[in-house]
Amino acid sequence: MTKELPEYGSELETLCINTIRTLSMDAVQKANSGHPGAPMGLAPAAYVLWMQFMNHNPKNPAWLDRDRFVLSGGHASMLLYSLLHLTGYDVSLEDLKNFRQWGSKTPGHPELGHTSGVETTTGPLGQGFANAVGMAMAERHLAACYNKQGDDIVDHYTYMMCGDGDMMEGVASEAASLAGHLGLSKLICLYDDNKISIEGSTDIAFTEDVAKRFEAYHWHVLKVADGCDVRAIAEAIKAAKAETSKPSLIAIRTIIACGSPNKQGSCEAHGSPLGEAEVRLTKKNLNWDEKASFLVPENALSVFRKTLESGAEAEAAWMEKFSDYIHKYPDMAKKWADAMSGYLTDGWDSDIPKYTPADKPVSTRVASGKVLNAIARNLPTLMGGSADLAPSNMTFLDGLPEFQKDHYEGRNIRFGVREHALGSILSGMFLHNGIRPYGGTFLVFADYMRPAIRVASLMKLPVIYVFTHDSIAVGEDGPTHQPIEHLASLRAIPGLTVIRPADANETAEAWRQALITSNGPTALIFSRQNLPILAGEGYKTGVSKGAYVASDCQGKPELILIATGSEVAVTLKAKVELESQNVKVRVVSMPSWELFDKMPKKYRDEILPPDVEKRLAVEAGIPMGWEKYVGSKGATVCITGYGASAPGNVVMEKYGFTSENIVEKALECLKG
Repeated sequence: MTKELPEYGSELETLCINTIRTLSMDAVQKANSGHPGAPMGLAPAAYVLWMQFMNHNPKNPAWLDRDRFVLSGGHASMLLYSLLHLTGYDVSLEDLKNFRQWGSKTPGHPELGHTSGVETTTGPLGQGFANAVGMAMAERHLAACYNKQGDDIVDHYTYMMCGDGDMMEGVASEAASLAGHLGLSKLICLYDDNKISIEGSTDIAFTEDVAKRFEAYHWHVLKVADGCDVRAIAEAIKAAKAETSKPSLIAIRTIIACGSPNKQGSCEAHGSPLGEAEVRLTKKNLNWDEKASFLVPENALSVFRKTLESGAEAEAAWMEKFSDYIHKYPDMAKKWADAMSGYLTDGWDSDIPKYTPADKPVSTRVASGKVLNAIARNLPTLMGGSADLAPSNMTFLDGLPEFQKDHYEGRNIRFGVREHALGSILSGMFLHNGIRPYGGTFLVFADYMRPAIRVASLMKLPVIYVFTHDSIAVGEDGPTHQPIEHLASLRAIPGLTVIRPADANETAEAWRQALITSNGPTALIFSRQNLPILAGEGYKTGVSKGAYVASDCQGKPELILIATGSEVAVTLKAKVELESQNVKVRVVSMPSWELFDKMPKKYRDEILPPDVEKRLAVEAGIPMGWEKYVGSKGATVCITGYGASAPGNVVMEKYGFTSENIVEKALECLKG
């Protein structure tokens, strides 16, 4: 259905646009907090996009073939909330009046799952841009996998709006570069080129030619000289949709706080309310009722609410198309339904390898690669790659094609050296639905991904991060590449599950746990060096519980040794030496603090009996946080400084990760 919209330049069209402006500035003014400038400047472009081009159904925000919209500059949230209310989403006028208040559906920045119609959490600039790239990548992949000639069940666009701040952030540059390389033609960015940032004119710090930069990225670039020229904006979007080999950037020269007599074009309108007097002057300037607050004229609302009918008809047409698809391709339709529901296909873990102590030692990164490939054969939604480190991270899916321009069916993604974009793109891919994404790099470079991991945790996205080369055992590359504080840093992120397995079997269980997790991301931490396969089968249930007894003693232990990852094997060796001195020792493998902390107290007390107060934690990282598990009478064998360049086994020895040093520290702990 094509909506009958007001003519370009008509009074009714202007009324609709000014409704967006006034709702935005009224909500910010009432909250006495927020960002009125961008919504006021972007109102014409948003009106055109949402009313003339976007295919969406307010009564079903989860319709699978809807166009996606990402407001990368999340500070302009009132623009989005106004559009959601006006077009008929579950966002009331009262919700707008409660902007930025406790318990409101309209928080200061858009939050996934908090507000109907919000596709992703945005606010940290540039990350929304990369999320949108991930969504566009998912759309291209699913279209390549499931569309049949004449039966395109995946056929939608990803639109985003971003501003100068987004363009300054490195993550947007990383993501834009990759999007251009991949030729994501169904990705369209409306760039709010208002040349204002918080501190003033962008000229003080940002004088590059953004259009030329994006042309160099292989984007299709269009320019609109006047952000209030609705016809020109519409023509630019049409041209962007007609481009079939490149993503499109539409640079729209807007005016921040457009319509405000004293603050338009000023940085003062970026992050502060206009003020009651200026709000009245602005309404007068816009031929609005100066005394009315949160006014939505009926004739304007009737225009916006046409989206309810057009959206329902669009979804109904798609459902009819999908019904035909089911009839023609029942097997493909079932796979599509499984993918979009996030269902783990029957037998997805049936080929995961198992190891015995008789097997040769193997690094957990190599074991991870074997487990990943075994799962990928049976789980077609599993898709990912690494930041130019696939041979080191072991993240390549053997025998499967690469995801490249015109070969979007591939499941191996070459992210390039773009860690921050990688993290944010993974989130966008999952948010789209139909993909279970993973991405890898060295653990020391998790810092480059940290903002993306944090927001993924906030959104509770079950994205999987593969971090290899997990300690000073990296060796010769030296302290720049040897993670020290990174485990503690990742464990500090609420909602992120960190798993550091001790051997190949724990690695397999770590992957299993990551894939059955549905309410948050998982960081898998793997070693570079080979590790022996541990005896016993406690890992089968122990990894999912975060900790288990890897080796016990007769009767009550005098001392509990707790270790993670590569340090478990050397700790078990220390146990043998301590027992030769008649010390009763229990060794606990604790691959995940987060999983262990979720266990009932009864289980936690079984593993770490409260009456056994002598405890020693062994981990090649900083000791921060271990006091929770070792208590006031315990100790640690950890690292408090940086590493050094030398063969990995030498570095580990010099830093005390030997059975002899562990024994010495254990005996000191017992005497203390």
